Amino acid sequence: MSVIHVTKENFEEIKSSDKPVLLDFFAHWCGPCRMLSPVIEEIAEEHPEFVICKVNVDEEGELAREFGIMNIPTMIVFKGGQPVERLSGFRPKSQIVAMLEG
Repeated sequence: MSVIHVTKENFEEIKSSDKPVLLDFFAHWCGPCRMLSPVIEEIAEEHPEFVICKVNVDEEGELAREFGIMNIPTMIVFKGGQPVERLSGFRPKSQIVAMLEG
């Protein structure tokens, strides 16, 4: 499965998925975000049991404000439509997958 680009318009539908959802808040100009991007892509391809999404904070400032995003990259995991875990900064793939599985 490929990474889904989240907007204000499709967010409600995506967060209410039956599968765990990862939102990666990023910006194209952010160095750590660019380092994390291939990791996020790998997780999306290798783990169809998760919904993997990216939110561009420059384009979706309202969503970033709604979740109090102060640093990027920030990843939030949703289960049952509710945020259950949050990590900021670059993280290894194993830690991100463990967060989704937990």
